[in-house]
Amino acid sequence: MTTEELKVRTLEGFERMFNEGDLGYVDGALASGAIDHQEPEGTDFAAHLKNVISTLRSAFPDLRFDVHQLICEDDTVACRSTMTGTHQGPLRIGPMAGLPVNGTRIEVPHMHFFRYDADGHLTDLWHVWNTLALARQLGAPAPDLSIGAPG
Repeated sequence: MTTEELKVRTLEGFERMFNEGDLGYVDGALASGAIDHQEPEGTDFAAHLKNVISTLRSAFPDLRFDVHQLICEDDTVACRSTMTGTHQGPLRIGPMAGLPVNGTRIEVPHMHFFRYDADGHLTDLWHVWNTLALARQLGAPAPDLSIGAPG
């Protein structure tokens, strides 16, 4: 696939999976043995991705990813996006699990690297999102990030 086709494929993935909640799209988008490099080795990427989408869309029914920039080189697409939504359901993720639903509108920056095979199936994902910003926007207690005094 050309770099332009990979960019289109990436945007379509955001739209179908996250913005529309089309979990059926996941199975056709991933290559066999695809890896989410943020998860432990052996994680079933398709099952994990469906769970993430369902969890986020349950907590934020108006969930949306807006992609601001796409850069593609060879078989890899890098992008910067913002996740938005309104907290209308329980969020079962890390330090945000158990926070009361409060109707807060969130905006959370993300960065992604997607690697594709020759047929345009996703083989690898590297992803970073600002979970501290999300926790703060939802009212979670701020963690102590101070560095101790020199010893």
